Amino acid sequence: MTNQDRGPDPEISGKPNSASRTTLSHIMTGNDTNLLGTVHGGVIMKLVDDVAGAVAGRHSGGPAVTASMDEMAFLEPVRVGDLVHVKAQVNWTGRSSMEVGVRVLAERWNESKPAVQVGSAYLVFAAVDADGKPRPVPQVIPETERDRRRYQEAQIRRTHRLARRRAIMELRQNRAAEGIED
Repeated sequence: MTNQDRGPDPEISGKPNSASRTTLSHIMTGNDTNLLGTVHGGVIMKLVDDVAGAVAGRHSGGPAVTASMDEMAFLEPVRVGDLVHVKAQVNWTGRSSMEVGVRVLAERWNESKPAVQVGSAYLVFAAVDADGKPRPVPQVIPETERDRRRYQEAQIRRTHRLARRRAIMELRQNRAAEGIED
């Protein structure tokens, strides 16, 4: 395991979830559309990565890089003219890694109806120093029942990510030992 897989650094003061919460809003234009006339999933994913990076940097107090994105779900199409709100917060922290949860909401720019959730994602960021090496991050301190639930769910996702990685590495080692090249 790497340093980022170990627990938080006890010498760094923790931060509450609310310290990193961020919302990025963007109005979708014709430049954002795919061949079906709806907003391209890659445009939404870029917004998700942008806001998650801001949250990770805010929580860690410096640069952080995307390590993985999982469970990106597109629930509803986004259309030209939609005002998209991408909301994110740190859900869980390790020694140098953070899981950031992101919700994507959309509303018509010219209507006063409530925004509808159109997507969600979980990303893992690694805090890095000037040399690109992992650096410690503050522990996240859940404030509400919702924050505690998100923290516990993030721990489950982390366990699954690590188990999947181990299983894949084991499979590759076994295939290599059998002389099978990919």
